[in-house]
Amino acid sequence: MADVNFKAEDGDDRPVGPGGRLVREPLSERDSPEAPYIELLFFAYRDFISDPDAVLVAYGFGRAHHRVVHFVNRHPGIRVADLLDILKITKQSLGRVLKQLIDGGFIEQVQGPQDRRQRLLYPTEAGRALALRLIAPQERRIGAALDLLSPDERRGAEQFLKQIIDAGERDKVARLIGR
Repeated sequence: MADVNFKAEDGDDRPVGPGGRLVREPLSERDSPEAPYIELLFFAYRDFISDPDAVLVAYGFGRAHHRVVHFVNRHPGIRVADLLDILKITKQSLGRVLKQLIDGGFIEQVQGPQDRRQRLLYPTEAGRALALRLIAPQERRIGAALDLLSPDERRGAEQFLKQIIDAGERDKVARLIGR
């Protein structure tokens, strides 16, 4: 990707932003009190996902594969339509990932017993093993953080995460995770 640089109006060759001004001061907490939380979420996500990412590389898989394996393992027999709703990805994207996981022997697709058009997804033994291998370092990381919190702080952390979820999705997510 190319850098976008503008020239200052005074002929200075230093790169500047649109409007010709260099911004030298960081965004302050007064300007954006949410910025530290946003950054904490970026760093927490980076570290939370780093261990599974290292495992996925060995399989030639990415984060979409991880999410599919996770939810199929947590909800064996999940309908493809429900998985699409959870992941908020296109049918085409899910189809590509599912094909790789099915061809690799990690997921099995079965026709629905009442409606043969339904496609139900189950982890195979290899899929279950992969899901457990991916979640183990995340469980350790979350467990270590939770161990440092009081019960009230744990409830506060859970409430905070729930509030980040779109309001229209919260009840659905709560049912899905059993809370």
